[in-house]
Amino acid sequence: MLNEIRAKVEAGERMTREEGMYLLTEANLLDLAPLAQMVRFRHNPDPVVTFVIDTNLNYTNVCDAYCTFCSFYRTEADSDKYTYTVEEMLEQVGKAAEKEVTTVLLQGGLNPAIPLEYYEELVRETRRRYPQITPHYFSAPEFQKMAQVSGLPLPKVLQRLKDAGQVSIPGGGSEILSDRVKHRLSRLYPKGKTADWVDVHREAHRIGMRSTATMMYGHLERPEDIVNHLEVVRDLQDEFHGFTAFVHWSYKRAGNALGAKVKEEAGPNPYLRIIAVARIFLDNFQHVQASWFSEGRKTGQVALNFGGDDFGGTLFDENVMQEAGWYNRTTVDEVVATIQEAGFTPAQRTTLYEIVRYFPAPEGVGPGGRVGSFAAGVGAGGG
Repeated sequence: MLNEIRAKVEAGERMTREEGMYLLTEANLLDLAPLAQMVRFRHNPDPVVTFVIDTNLNYTNVCDAYCTFCSFYRTEADSDKYTYTVEEMLEQVGKAAEKEVTTVLLQGGLNPAIPLEYYEELVRETRRRYPQITPHYFSAPEFQKMAQVSGLPLPKVLQRLKDAGQVSIPGGGSEILSDRVKHRLSRLYPKGKTADWVDVHREAHRIGMRSTATMMYGHLERPEDIVNHLEVVRDLQDEFHGFTAFVHWSYKRAGNALGAKVKEEAGPNPYLRIIAVARIFLDNFQHVQASWFSEGRKTGQVALNFGGDDFGGTLFDENVMQEAGWYNRTTVDEVVATIQEAGFTPAQRTTLYEIVRYFPAPEGVGPGGRVGSFAAGVGAGGG
């Protein structure tokens, strides 16, 4: 089947579900790299890897979804719960602006005590006080919670946030877009069904907002659930082409209830396989993100030879995965150096993938990048 798939990739033809399953479960890992790179350079011909200067802030840790994989949430009864005021959050955004951040990813728990006006004011004041920053705010479950609390239909909620100045939303809350898995991870509403997540992104795309498609793997899913996830986001992309990028990361088991059922975290090899399969399967996505943050610097570098063309963001502040025992930080200089060491030209981008500036290319880089030095080390361990 690999030869047939290779021929389809060369011809630019779409993968079937069965072919996606073969790539995910049977194909040799190293055979995936050249296929993924073929698609990567079809979408992005230059040997450039982008990144964004961003941070990840949280406005509340109070949440009533009670996700089994989450180490971050607190209940109203917990002594370390918090909900920041709009002014307190804007102070944090201001500190991010001082670090030349251009994207603020803002998410929180599903807190039923927060009114819709709070979210609107956060967006509006961010735009007014810090016009250089794009508010990449609120995941799909948060928008669903806004609709539930306000009593307004979801399209009206999204339009009000757009009117306040919001242009993009993160893909959080998707986990695995398979109902078989989702209801085992979270409460039924607003996170237990694939449709809960899809409805938000479809409506956001319909009114001209952009978003990312994300996936968290390495817990209760099976390969067919991953392929289902890829099919769902590919079909939605066909409708409006509203996704800027696909982003995946592995589940971290420390400090949460799901950890008792997941004995071992996924390693580098599953990460590389999924990014390659995603690049090949998601033929209507221009950008696929490799992660220094969730998988470590070296795996992130290798992923740039398995279809990744973006290296995510600097994430100066991050609390959700830190609560799960994963602490990883970087600087702009480190991101630039990491991309150069992988054989690509670094470029800073905006939230919507507009290039802000290029950094020097590493010596010897021409069309197609410098491929092979990292891929040779893949295959030993990692699951």
